[in-house]
Amino acid sequence: MSLASAVLPASRGSHRDLVEVVHVRGLRKSYGGREVVCGIDLDVRRGEVYAFLGPNGAGKTTTVEILEGYRSRDGGEVSVLDRDPASVDRAWRARVGLVLQSCTMPPELTVRELVGLYAGYYPHPREAAETIELVGLADKRDSRVAQLSGGQLRRLDVALALIGDPELVFLDEPTTGFDPSARHHAWEVIASLRELGKTIFLTTHYMDEAQALADRVAIIAAGEIVATGTPETLGGRDRALSDISFSLPAGAGVATLPAELSEVAQLRDGRVHIQAREPARALYALGGWALGHGDDLHDLTVGRPTLEDIYLELTAERSPDGGLTAERSPGGGLTAERSPDGGLTAERSPGGGLTAERSPDGGERG
Repeated sequence: MSLASAVLPASRGSHRDLVEVVHVRGLRKSYGGREVVCGIDLDVRRGEVYAFLGPNGAGKTTTVEILEGYRSRDGGEVSVLDRDPASVDRAWRARVGLVLQSCTMPPELTVRELVGLYAGYYPHPREAAETIELVGLADKRDSRVAQLSGGQLRRLDVALALIGDPELVFLDEPTTGFDPSARHHAWEVIASLRELGKTIFLTTHYMDEAQALADRVAIIAAGEIVATGTPETLGGRDRALSDISFSLPAGAGVATLPAELSEVAQLRDGRVHIQAREPARALYALGGWALGHGDDLHDLTVGRPTLEDIYLELTAERSPDGGLTAERSPGGGLTAERSPDGGLTAERSPGGGLTAERSPDGGERG
């Protein structure tokens, strides 16, 4: 049993209610006359993990920047924590935590020193020791930032986002570049945030991550929301035909299958695929046929379309999207200016925060 199936789904949704933390209606944004967010609606409920998926250039980054209060919109209604993010103050920003894709932190400080420093920038911070424990860095509390691995730095970045005890946390590609073990640990941390009643707005390119963590998922493509739902029901996954796939035994062809199977069988990549509305009935017929040919169907697979299959089907159209320049001041606040194109560079400074800049080529430096 995988870590995701063993740990995460049991708690999924247990702290969610119907209070909307994020409410968006008719959101629009254009760059140079080209509309990149085309009147979208979305709602995020308190206490849930909401995964926002989409290819590069779909309008995902621009939407998230507007929700975070770092980009203006051209139209529509947006409410985040009962405020319009276009006109918020430091008190509102203290209720929001941000984890960007890549951050550089002062190498000479220890984990304990840096988390403690950030705690001083918020009116009601969490306990530093408890926060360090939460992200799994208790045994590294006295290590300097320069001595941490990439995965440990990512955990530290999460700790800095959480130290202000935010109600809403934006996680931007939180496990990019992680090995499988580090990714699963990060999933545990995110699951623990749900247990604390936090609302998580997650962007990720890993479909298994969205499947494991999210209560609900939205997919944006070409500036429009093309599907919303739970990971299990998104795009009609729960109603899709089952795919039965196997390799033919030597000397057998599709025509030798039982008639009810050969009529619907397709050969793809050297394997037979059968789309079945009643998989048990199809498997019964297939099993009898296989035994008659002395084959045990050793590579037989049965399943419905994966979340990745649905995602790829729904995101066929893509369009360019924008970038970020952001700077957090020593007082703990963050000012930002995002450009219509590019990638992200972020740097945390000992003075209290984070500077970020997206490069014109779309790459990330940090």
